[in-house]
Amino acid sequence: MRLAILAVGRAKASPERELYRHYAERIIWPLTLSEVEEKRRLAPAELKKAEGKLLLAAMPKDAVLWALDPRGKSIASEEFAARIAKERDGGTGTLAFVIGGADGLAEEVLQRASLKLAFGSLTWPHMLARAMLAEQLYRAQQIIAGHPYHRG
Repeated sequence: MRLAILAVGRAKASPERELYRHYAERIIWPLTLSEVEEKRRLAPAELKKAEGKLLLAAMPKDAVLWALDPRGKSIASEEFAARIAKERDGGTGTLAFVIGGADGLAEEVLQRASLKLAFGSLTWPHMLARAMLAEQLYRAQQIIAGHPYHRG
């Protein structure tokens, strides 16, 4: 199974980008990060819709989509790992995670998602959300492998 992260915005040199790389490089499944950016100055609703189109266009065709959304379901790391293992064992070719921009994800993206996940009810910076997602993917990998990294 391949993993794909699709995110609005371009990561610049920062501690958050280095933290993302720290975990992403430890993940054994093939992982890609696709960054999209709408350059036009648009009203928030129009911007969100334009970003949604860019995200959907960047999505691998065979992908199962999970969206990071503050209104999504908050689950424990063990359940996250179990759901990833189920996708892997069920023959999912690509599991894609999408992170929206400052105004969130377009409704078209949310409708396409088979799972909407929240990292709790707090608001997180988008670049930090990438690092948190990479860490949880690494943690899920270790849980599935029975490695002691996770001591929930």
